[in-house]
Amino acid sequence: MSAVDTAWLRMDSDSNQMMIVGVAMMAQPIAPEGLKEALETRFLAYRRFRSRAVTDLAGSWWEEQEVDLDDHVIHTRIEGHNGTSNKPALQALVGQLSQQPLDPDKPLWQMHLVDNCIGEDGKVRQALIVRIHHCIADGVALVRVFMSMFGQHPDEAPKAVGKAAREEAEANPWDQILSPITATSVKAIDLSSTMFVKSMSMWADVDKMAERLATYGQTAAQLTTDAVKLTTMADDSHTLFKGKPNGRKHVSWSEPLPLSEVKTISKAYGCSVNDILMSAVAGALRGYLLSADGFVANDCEVRVMVPVNLRKESPRQKLGNAFGLVPLVLPVGMEDPVARLAEVQKRMNELKGSYTALVAMSVLGVLGASPKQVQNEIQNFFARKATAVMSNVPGPQTPLYLAGSQLDQIMFWVPQSGDIGVGVSILSYNGGVQFGIVTDDALVRDPDNVIARFAPEFEKLVLLALMDGCP
Repeated sequence: MSAVDTAWLRMDSDSNQMMIVGVAMMAQPIAPEGLKEALETRFLAYRRFRSRAVTDLAGSWWEEQEVDLDDHVIHTRIEGHNGTSNKPALQALVGQLSQQPLDPDKPLWQMHLVDNCIGEDGKVRQALIVRIHHCIADGVALVRVFMSMFGQHPDEAPKAVGKAAREEAEANPWDQILSPITATSVKAIDLSSTMFVKSMSMWADVDKMAERLATYGQTAAQLTTDAVKLTTMADDSHTLFKGKPNGRKHVSWSEPLPLSEVKTISKAYGCSVNDILMSAVAGALRGYLLSADGFVANDCEVRVMVPVNLRKESPRQKLGNAFGLVPLVLPVGMEDPVARLAEVQKRMNELKGSYTALVAMSVLGVLGASPKQVQNEIQNFFARKATAVMSNVPGPQTPLYLAGSQLDQIMFWVPQSGDIGVGVSILSYNGGVQFGIVTDDALVRDPDNVIARFAPEFEKLVLLALMDGCP
């Protein structure tokens, strides 16, 4: 097992399980046998879904074993509610499963088929709750593999994974990620665990930093500068979203927002779709804090760690973890939606030219190769600097089908590590974009009141664009 994947395997705690959790809403019920057939064809083609994770003093590795799909496919239902929405009951179930550990003696994934899920639109659907440990792969890889079980037509069966694709999926992701980087640049971020811990204080020394900048080339200098920024970040503002989690999770997600409208408004403001969505997140967090405390300081800032995909584009799915993290500071204290959007855009542009994600991935490699105590110290250092983890995953923009049933909606959440107790997700699919949030009981017990503010924040930008005469 790679050092990066090992790091995720060892991050499980009582307050945060390192699972990627997804909810797919199916228009028609799928029989467990239909799901198992798709899993046999797609998931079990990859060795990691057939293997348990084994750890001893020498390290961690994948040990292949026979898989009984009855252990991994659970069929249940939500009772009653007389035709009215039982979405809160489904969200409560997802929250419970988000912190229920996976069986370490079996491959680290499980799926729950949940019947009789009545949505806010009154339609009865079936939910497919997916739980996969982060050590198997990151969110981008898992969304692609999961989506590969689906076809573009109701009668289309999932295609088997070829041998070449399986071999590529099991390959070391570092080979692809580091190939464009010069040897000098790699050396600049090739930090041992001891060296990294020492550098926590050394980076702040201007003289030593100047020596590093003089030693390496332009790329390495940028890497060094970004490492300085990453390891010397100040704490963000202390809000209700920040604190010691207790391990009980609450989950909520929105109804889809038309992606075409978001694209139109982004053009009107001359910014990206991501800028619009991130600004809406900042506004929603601000609105919740105002409702709870009655006051938000003008300089209030909430730092979210955003995963960034570091893979090369490829038609084949690759498992493992091949991403870094960039710290985006949301200007939650800014009241004016347009000014807030401009500030988010500015900060997003600053991150695009940095190597912060690559440096962060090297840190994850360090964690996996370090003693557990050192890993915990480094992990907790970064957890103190951030309030939430936020993922933004683009999905297919045409409808997909599984066992004859259309996929209506889909949401995924990445786990929070250390003492981070909030996870925000944005996922687009079939012309819609949905927001989701998972919160810890010790911090926020009513995430519905956060989710309900995303659409109104977007509508504010729409209204102000129209008032200013934007097309």
